[in-house]
Amino acid sequence: MAIEKVREHFAQWDLQHRIQELSESSATVEMAAQALGCEPERIAKTLSFLVNDGAILIVAAGDAKIDNAKYKAIFGTKAKMIAKEDVNELIGHDVGGVCPFGVNKGVAIYLDVSLKRFTTVFPACGSSNSAIELRIDEFEAYTPYKEWIDVCKGWND
Repeated sequence: MAIEKVREHFAQWDLQHRIQELSESSATVEMAAQALGCEPERIAKTLSFLVNDGAILIVAAGDAKIDNAKYKAIFGTKAKMIAKEDVNELIGHDVGGVCPFGVNKGVAIYLDVSLKRFTTVFPACGSSNSAIELRIDEFEAYTPYKEWIDVCKGWND
């Protein structure tokens, strides 16, 4: 089960106890915000894409949308999301629980600057009813990301 991989990931720092398993679904930004009692923009949504036949993840604020021109400038190709039925195989988590923790080897992870405006954010933890609240410095420390990028729009208009 994917949430167990995330628990193992956080156990490296003895933080697995901070994972919240919710009684209601957190599969979408709106559902997660309602279940956690926070603003939707503070949900750290993880989007999965194919780039040159490899899987990547981009973690962005809940109110951010991929800007195709910015995406192409960084990755050299159009944004192509992974098909729902292929997400688990390529990433290691099902849609609704995709997060940057405990993912398959070889998946490159990027953090979008839309997250930097918050003190804490809530990424999922491998299931459609889980999350963890992390300060941005903690999010950086516990996420095996490549770099911060700017590929989103709609959050700073």
